[in-house]
Amino acid sequence: MKIADMNWAQLEAYLARDDRVVLPVGSTEQHAGLSLCTDHILAERVSVEAAEPLGVPVYPGLPFGMTPYFMAYPGTVSLTPQTYSGLIRDLLDSLAAHGFRRVLIVNGHGGNTSVKSAIADWCAGKPGVAVKFHNWWNAPATWQAVQATDPVASHASWMENFPWTRLAGVDYPEHQKPMLDTSQLRSMNPHGVREHIGDGNFGGRYRASDRAMLAIWSVAVEETRAMISGGW
Repeated sequence: MKIADMNWAQLEAYLARDDRVVLPVGSTEQHAGLSLCTDHILAERVSVEAAEPLGVPVYPGLPFGMTPYFMAYPGTVSLTPQTYSGLIRDLLDSLAAHGFRRVLIVNGHGGNTSVKSAIADWCAGKPGVAVKFHNWWNAPATWQAVQATDPVASHASWMENFPWTRLAGVDYPEHQKPMLDTSQLRSMNPHGVREHIGDGNFGGRYRASDRAMLAIWSVAVEETRAMISGGW
């Protein structure tokens, strides 16, 4: 259930019986022909669908992350590591203050992963509070489903082209883009990154069938739900 659909008294009643909560985090950055908010849209949606049958509240997704390498693409917004880690700490402080003791952060953007060290440091000072960080798109079962569909999958390729990240009026190429060497991206300046990767797709087809994408999505939802349910 979405926090947006609850009032404070309802949340207080929930906390009297459960202490789990989900916090989606993503990014606003180039995704070739897909929505700039692809990472945000997917992290929030998979969180809501996974948590709904469990009755666990889901906060609005954090739409900004760390993505300095894409700043040559209009619309991208990037936070510094200091700002981002401080923001995550403040969010966790607020959640813990209200009595949440099991927090699942569902991440939709690879560039955010480095914040895990700041989360571990925060947890060290908060005995009794557990925080799990879940990269939904490359979690074992979901990634296996992606690879079984097409092993050539990457940022802004078919694997992120869902009905809810696709844009009306945009034509998606039919060919498979050769996989780029992205090992040096983080050592390039943003203009060098744009020159190197062009439209933004790192490699792979631009679109798969909706049937294939919905099958992958079902796996992702179930895997995320399992993270909420157990392993605390």
